[in-house]
Amino acid sequence: MSASNTTENDVLKMICQGIDPAWRASATGYWALFTADPGETGSLAAECDYTSYARVAQTKATAWTDAGSVFSNAALVQWPQCTAGTNDATHFAWVSSSSGATSYMLSGALSATLSISNGIQPQAAAGQLQLTAD
Repeated sequence: MSASNTTENDVLKMICQGIDPAWRASATGYWALFTADPGETGSLAAECDYTSYARVAQTKATAWTDAGSVFSNAALVQWPQCTAGTNDATHFAWVSSSSGATSYMLSGALSATLSISNGIQPQAAAGQLQLTAD
């Protein structure tokens, strides 16, 4: 798992200074797909861009299964079906907004590349998207 630098800083402020990040109160998070690792900077440059792509909203309280130091998606995640273009998705992220810039990002590698082209609906079975506390 990788947490963006912004996310890491927000967590430190919350723990050390008691400053609650604005994103914490939101009840919704969003699944995003990437063609490369967004890395520590939380770069959105490699986010999928096939026609009809959109981040998938899910309620934070039910989105994850907690297995100690490993968190995984609690249910099937389905992104919109591709209507044109192609992407090879290699990474996913959990972000704070439905589009554009995000206030937090946690990301990880997919277990296998998702080759996306016209008519393909990318999805991740429950338990397939994993974040591990290092």
